[in-house]
Amino acid sequence: MDRLPESLDMDALRSFVAGIDAGSFALAAQHLCRSASAVSAQLKKLEQQCGTPLVMKKGRHLQLTRSGEQLMSYARRLLTLNDEALRAVKGEGLQGEIRIGMQEDFGEALMPAILGAFNRQHPDVMLTARVDRNQALLTALARHELDLALLWQSERQRGTQLIGHCPLAWIQHPAFDLAGFLQRGEPLPLVVFDAPCVMRSRATEALDRAGIPWRVVFTSHSLSGIWAALQAGLGITLRTRAGLPETLGVESRRLPAPGTLGIALACADQENDPARALLQHLIAEAALPFVAR
Repeated sequence: MDRLPESLDMDALRSFVAGIDAGSFALAAQHLCRSASAVSAQLKKLEQQCGTPLVMKKGRHLQLTRSGEQLMSYARRLLTLNDEALRAVKGEGLQGEIRIGMQEDFGEALMPAILGAFNRQHPDVMLTARVDRNQALLTALARHELDLALLWQSERQRGTQLIGHCPLAWIQHPAFDLAGFLQRGEPLPLVVFDAPCVMRSRATEALDRAGIPWRVVFTSHSLSGIWAALQAGLGITLRTRAGLPETLGVESRRLPAPGTLGIALACADQENDPARALLQHLIAEAALPFVAR
């Protein structure tokens, strides 16, 4: 009788993918609620099953080997199919209503994929969605007009699940003459949201610490307005790369390092609802690529 082919360990595959996505198997262990030694053992088991190294260190970062790159493509597809099958089988009885909100930066990048897949797999759960700014989402949560919200973390928030920290960046149109403004000592033109805005505050504080004068030349209620003003060459802004249009670029040399900003998943209450718990898990996983590695 022919020997049966060996099966890849799904938990080991999940740790492998999470470690590369997080840039660290220690961070992946936290996300997976496992010890770092357990995740390390799973990686070793996976390498033994494949008969080849999958990951190597390059400085402080992880890098896939050629075999690791090949396996990663299969691993993502296998995990997606595995999770979809389990959700389809276990989720037949999921019902109810979930009202979800997302900060504008994530709305276009995450909302369609997450909600579309969830709705197809659990048609008896009624979903309503809202894309808005941080303060509006926090107010809606406090008034119990939303059940979940993916937003930028601020010091005033409590009872949120921190997914990770997203790098901030100075964003401008390639034709914007940043060097000229700095050489002439002219106030740097800023394109920002109306106050209050956490990124607006971070931008002005960073420039003040660096002794760089600034002035607000354009304010907007929406992220699309910010992108349009930057594409018109009106100034520079501080945001993340989430949803960044291809026509805009990042300035990384002439201005002070802006640091990172936390991505948080907030709940209106701690009700133990299986449909909501599943959606929280899907959102947290989908947001991981935005997290600093």
